[in-house]
Amino acid sequence: MAKDLQDFLVTEKQISKLTNVERKKFLQKIKIIKHLFLNGETSNADICNRFNVSLPTSMALISQLKEAGIVVKKGRGKSEGGRKPDLFGLKEHLFFVLSIHIERFSIKLAVIDNNHSIIAENTIESAISPNSNIVDSLYAWSEELLQNAKIKSDQIMGVGISMPGLVSTEEGKNFTYYLTEQEPESLRDKFEKTFNKPVVIQNDAKSACLAEFRYGLAQNKKDVLVISMDWGVGLGIIMGGKMHSGASGFAGEFGHIPMVEDGLLCHCGKRGCLEMEASGLALVRKVKEGLEAGQTSILSQLKKEEYEKLEPGLIIDAANKGDQFAINMLSEIGVKLGKGIAILIQIFNPELIILEGKISEAKQFITTPIQQAMNKYCMMQLKERTNIELSTLGHNSSLYGGIIAVMEDIFKDQVDLIKSQIN
Repeated sequence: MAKDLQDFLVTEKQISKLTNVERKKFLQKIKIIKHLFLNGETSNADICNRFNVSLPTSMALISQLKEAGIVVKKGRGKSEGGRKPDLFGLKEHLFFVLSIHIERFSIKLAVIDNNHSIIAENTIESAISPNSNIVDSLYAWSEELLQNAKIKSDQIMGVGISMPGLVSTEEGKNFTYYLTEQEPESLRDKFEKTFNKPVVIQNDAKSACLAEFRYGLAQNKKDVLVISMDWGVGLGIIMGGKMHSGASGFAGEFGHIPMVEDGLLCHCGKRGCLEMEASGLALVRKVKEGLEAGQTSILSQLKKEEYEKLEPGLIIDAANKGDQFAINMLSEIGVKLGKGIAILIQIFNPELIILEGKISEAKQFITTPIQQAMNKYCMMQLKERTNIELSTLGHNSSLYGGIIAVMEDIFKDQVDLIKSQIN
């Protein structure tokens, strides 16, 4: 019996000792494990339909996975006129992934298990910097988290890291931040050498989009845009039922479309970017400018330390208390976001737009001005066919995207290895 998933997976030497029939059966088992990881508990009948196998074959594969300690019975499903079907899912704590989400001013680390439960997490205040020793710092913080959670390093399947900036997952590089960490090797390579684990790095908006695609509102949808409204503004694109990254992996730099002629200088080096007008950074800047100009607001009562570290959450709290200045500032941000979203709708014609991130927590204070701007700037025939919804995954969507990215790579490697040995 396998003690965990790592013990169950095969090496090239192990797969070479199996017969061709055994290799094909093992391939089916890996596909079932991946399906259960992504979709949760399911029935034998669902597996038959999903993988086009007979009921006896499905039952035999499930039984073998149960004997291996990979799959367990999870109860019964809904009846469709007959006996309620047995449901099967992955064993509790079959594997763990370390997921790390780097924001502009903080870093969140979490250990997530195969059933998408966050076992342990920690948030560290740390401003993003091109010159920080990010690899060693993350390793030290991760070791501390694992030690406190009483989870051994060899129980971790891999590390998923989401971060802002121009990130090429394929090359393992961030072309905006941590440039000093990429010479002469890529950022991902340095992480893998330090952690001694498979590592996937990806843009934070794409990580959130991946989570929506697999777990959230974008499940089973073909054309969806996921807009991350955080300190920055990002975009994840689903086209034809697949994640779209572009030729270099940089598709979705929504925050850097030009919105204002000769506007403020953006960190990307250009002026007038949407991110400088309609992001968490812009919101905090505009609120501080208003307060310093004498605007009446409960935010003017903040202590000096709170004011210096002002973040979107405090502004949203003020709006929820009826603070008109905070409401107006959110509305101003929303109108500009809505104008940008109108452009996206007319380019992509999506069936759904999902709003996620810190600013989305403002709910009606941000969605109402967005809708009003869309009414003004978007063709009605397109707008009326696009639904806009707030994410249901909460503030951990990028963390969930990290575990999905890591496990999809691991499953792909296993599938490719097995297929290469099948005659």
